[in-house]
Amino acid sequence: MIRHNKYQAFGLRIASELALPEALASFRQDEQVDQEPDVTIVYGDLQQAWNESRIYKTYYAFSEEQFMMHIPALALFSVRGGKQIIVSPYGDADERKIRLYLLGTCMGAILLQRRMVPLHGSAIVIHGKAYAIVGESGAGKSTLAAALLQEGYKLLTDDVIALTWRGSAQQVPAVIPAYPQQKLWEQSLDHLGMNTGSYAALYENKFAVPVTPMFSKEVTPLSGIIELVKNDEIGETAFTACEGLKGLHVLHNHTFRNFLLPPLGLSQWHFAETVKLCSTVPIYQLQRPSAGMTIPDLVERMVHLAGANTQLSPIAE
Repeated sequence: MIRHNKYQAFGLRIASELALPEALASFRQDEQVDQEPDVTIVYGDLQQAWNESRIYKTYYAFSEEQFMMHIPALALFSVRGGKQIIVSPYGDADERKIRLYLLGTCMGAILLQRRMVPLHGSAIVIHGKAYAIVGESGAGKSTLAAALLQEGYKLLTDDVIALTWRGSAQQVPAVIPAYPQQKLWEQSLDHLGMNTGSYAALYENKFAVPVTPMFSKEVTPLSGIIELVKNDEIGETAFTACEGLKGLHVLHNHTFRNFLLPPLGLSQWHFAETVKLCSTVPIYQLQRPSAGMTIPDLVERMVHLAGANTQLSPIAE
């Protein structure tokens, strides 16, 4: 009988044939636990299933309740029913890179299949409330989050932000903790005065940064969503509120792997969820100059927003 490793991430109990050192151990391996895992991760042979699938944009395939992904020279992945991930590695594929996809795209698909909105970004706890920082690749989401950690605030998640609803009427949005690690580019580490030699390289110039002491394990009410945007035409940071259709656009644009929504039949559900979020959580755009990160100013803006957000009102310019 194959012995599974037991983990906790994104509020899910995970039983995995692969070791996931980034995730939190959910219980001792020798304990007898009656509860079934929410998600299982197993090895399997997916080649025939892939060959028989209708392939979408070279790397993806869909069938009823299933999403498949092909990463050349690494592995095939199958995500089914919000409950199971199958991994079919190629040759001596790097397990560390396999884990990147398991904890990234595969978990994003799991969350969508479980009808949980995943945003692409980082979430930080400031004054007991969660703030989600979203943006395009290279906007500086993780760098800003890391700078906030240096100021003593805590991380809930990096890369995939799992949202849920709390309260008796399911009207309170909240962020579910993921696992205590950030992924930072070498340039970001340099900006923050962090030594790249202290961290394991993931690929190219990106590094895994453990943040266990600064990680929050508590599901935390969401008090704001901030879209971080680079702007070539400004010389200083600027905050604006995103209301109505603009807020909906931010949420759709920064839903993690939003291309999965139509083929999984989730477009209508996602629209209803984002409308509900827009009516419940303030959404802002934080523009920064393209030249330079202006990290201290961005941190000050975020902390100011959290302090001003007790009435959920936008920051005054």
